[in-house]
Amino acid sequence: MQSAVENTIPVWPFVAYGGIVLILVGLILGLSYVLGQRHKDRATGEAYESGIVSTGSARLRFPSQFYLIAMLFVIFDIETVMIISWAIAYQETGWLGFAGVSVFIVILLAVLIYEWRNGALDFGPDGRKILRAYKKQQKKRLAHNDNSTHLQQQQVVT
Repeated sequence: MQSAVENTIPVWPFVAYGGIVLILVGLILGLSYVLGQRHKDRATGEAYESGIVSTGSARLRFPSQFYLIAMLFVIFDIETVMIISWAIAYQETGWLGFAGVSVFIVILLAVLIYEWRNGALDFGPDGRKILRAYKKQQKKRLAHNDNSTHLQQQQVVT
């Protein structure tokens, strides 16, 4: 019975700490209310007020490619943490851990190749599509030039 009483942790320090924190928070909020400035300038009521009147909407449209790149970064960043944590504990995990991280890296490579083939990593227009469109436009110009010279020759003949 006596050993159970000796092993208990006193609670009063935690209660005192919590009380002091609440008193300090109340004191800081009260002082800022009493001593704070009250003014009404042009942009005081604006969101993110800094004395500058806003000049447009904060609703900007980002291309969906931006979000895809951000998600890929987060995913591969987390995977890097997993590989680094394995590298730290490689002695304890042994060959089984090595096999596990090898399978993990192979899956990562497969996902990376899949995303690459689907075009998730294309940051700009495809070069092949641009060349095809350019060649198509050149063919139209040549065909138009041939037709116009042919019509001019017919007009000269008649």
